[in-house]
Amino acid sequence: MIDRRLLTNIDWMLAGLTVVICLLGILNIYSATAPYKVVGAPYYIKQFNWMLVGMFVATLACSFDYHILEDLSYWLYGFMLLLLLAVLVVGRHSMGATRWLDLGFFNIQPSELMKIVIVMTFARFFNNFQAIGGLSVKDLLFPLAILAVPVLMIIKQPDLGTAVLVIMIALSMTVYVGLRWSAVVTFTLVTIPAAWLAWAKLLRPYQKNRIFDFLDPERSRLGSGYHIIQSKIAVGSGGIVGKGFVKGTQSQLRFLPEQHTDFAFSVFAEEWGFIGCLVLIVLYLSLVLWGLNIARNCNDRFGALLAMGVTAMLFWHIVINMGMVMGLFPVVGVPLPFFSYGGTSMITSMVGIGILQNISLRRFMF
Repeated sequence: MIDRRLLTNIDWMLAGLTVVICLLGILNIYSATAPYKVVGAPYYIKQFNWMLVGMFVATLACSFDYHILEDLSYWLYGFMLLLLLAVLVVGRHSMGATRWLDLGFFNIQPSELMKIVIVMTFARFFNNFQAIGGLSVKDLLFPLAILAVPVLMIIKQPDLGTAVLVIMIALSMTVYVGLRWSAVVTFTLVTIPAAWLAWAKLLRPYQKNRIFDFLDPERSRLGSGYHIIQSKIAVGSGGIVGKGFVKGTQSQLRFLPEQHTDFAFSVFAEEWGFIGCLVLIVLYLSLVLWGLNIARNCNDRFGALLAMGVTAMLFWHIVINMGMVMGLFPVVGVPLPFFSYGGTSMITSMVGIGILQNISLRRFMF
């Protein structure tokens, strides 16, 4: 049974911002896939259905006391490791990567769900472990071990973008808790050899090419640099007010790669211009600030950490995706929350919104 007191305290700002961004995303997917020849339901219809499923999942996520997640976090973490292992063994191979599990009716991407689970796991650890004066290097050894296992498994798929996101989410929560200067200096120094090791041993040639293309896109205009060049053309050609709905030449002539998924923002920028992009960025900024406000007003430490982690997850998705399509970051497979096409991404983001709604609702009950 859902407590009736919850229904009178729904966070309409959080719900409204989410729905508006989703609807803008569906409209954008309609335009981005207009030139496609699709067998079966159009992509925008599928995305609308995923939005409805996501809203149902978000409702479920706020229908129970979120403190239950503290007890389940380590169990969910172990279960997600098993799913990531299953991906490496029997996962579906597509576009040079093995990231999905075929469940018959639909595919699932466990690395996406791991983002939420790592938030729960770190929230439980930091809630039960408090260090006076900030966390030391010794204090961080256990959470680093918790983080390293899924990150290495995700990189193995390979999925560098999701691995970076998981790291950034965990790092944001750690900084929120507080670090000693000795820990900051130590990990800054460790980052240099770790980055060299990752470059030499973990990154594949195409991933290295993406970094080279980020530094100099013109080095391979028709090869590995094609994606970012076409994306920057689309974003820049939108001007102040854009070319108009379903009138973007880069998308309608299909010069843009993955224009309904990773590069959905490029389509939007070309059609709606600077004004449209500003509106969308303000919507996202409002969503992030509202998430931080929920964390600040939470009555308990676990809830605050949980809200902070979910908000960090949304924030880094937004920053990395928008930065990627504008040439500010290397190209990685990171979707724009609620905006890019994708069922697992939509469900994961909606679970995050459901958790934020859960925390916001229950601040009146304790």
